[in-house]
Amino acid sequence: MGRSINWFGLSAGITTLIVLVISFYVPWWQLTIGENLIKVNASPVITNFGLFGTQFTVPLIWALNLISILTFTACGLVMLIYSLNPTKSYSKHLLGFSYKKPLYVLIFFVAILVAIIVIAGFIGMNIPLMGSTTLSLPTQFISSGLNIRALVSGSFQLPFYLAIAAAALCIAARLYHKNLAKTLKTGPETATSPTETTAPSVTA
Repeated sequence: MGRSINWFGLSAGITTLIVLVISFYVPWWQLTIGENLIKVNASPVITNFGLFGTQFTVPLIWALNLISILTFTACGLVMLIYSLNPTKSYSKHLLGFSYKKPLYVLIFFVAILVAIIVIAGFIGMNIPLMGSTTLSLPTQFISSGLNIRALVSGSFQLPFYLAIAAAALCIAARLYHKNLAKTLKTGPETATSPTETTAPSVTA
């Protein structure tokens, strides 16, 4: 008898781990202001800031990144274990633990980005989520007579789109699990109606 595998879950686990590895080298979202004046590399895994070519991190953000690293690692590994054993008694608990987490991380990341951009807009700094524009430094930050302008651009990178794919595959794995569980409960339909044999009546 063939082994049952949740292929959506298997793909989700592999993609989640790929996202984790790539995110160490490529940010989910990048903001650049001027020619190497300011650069922000943001992702749930690693977030750093560059000022005149010098990179630095913020301890609080580093702690949040560490939580995300552990979350992605646990989610990917648990999803792989579940996918290879989706019919075990504990499989539903493993799936319930892992399938929502990439989506939550994705939503939280985008919400933080949008919040920062909205707050920057309130103080007069027009920062694009995607695309380029010219940024003028608010007058309260510059002395009279000066007008500082710089090209600012924001863009989502490859790991962000892979994270969307991972989240979608995790949801698909959850939906497919319902089908899998239903199939295992009902089993192959073996309803065969018994054949009735009637003996021919013999008249003397």
